Amino acid sequence: MDEQTPSVLLQTPSWLLTQSAAHAQRIVTETFATAGARGYHFRLLATLVEFGPASQATLGRHTGIDRSDVVAALNELVDDGYVERTPDPADGRRNIITITASGRRQHKRLTTLVAKAQDEIFAALSPTDRKRLTTLLARVLSHHQ
Repeated sequence: MDEQTPSVLLQTPSWLLTQSAAHAQRIVTETFATAGARGYHFRLLATLVEFGPASQATLGRHTGIDRSDVVAALNELVDDGYVERTPDPADGRRNIITITASGRRQHKRLTTLVAKAQDEIFAALSPTDRKRLTTLLARVLSHHQ
């Protein structure tokens, strides 16, 4: 922070969190761009790896991505061969999304990039402090969900 920032802001957790989030978003976006990917791609692939095939609506709920953005990101992942979209046999109005072998490899690449971005974002913190911050942020987020 610079000397122009009011001290009250430097002592306001929500302001610090907002400023930190902006820097984190920029770093993660730039890091994913090196692999031709976006954050939405990682979130969707990570969800499919952890939970298996899912409807577009379920993916949106698990990832917190708006429905229209889910469709656009999935279109990109389908075009790249990372996921397949097939009609749900139980409900023809729905599509089921399945990750491909290529998608699993991309997920691994993106996971490595996420770790690299985390190292850059949290370089000022010790491993213990990073773990503590993660725990505290998860608690705050859980409280508001």
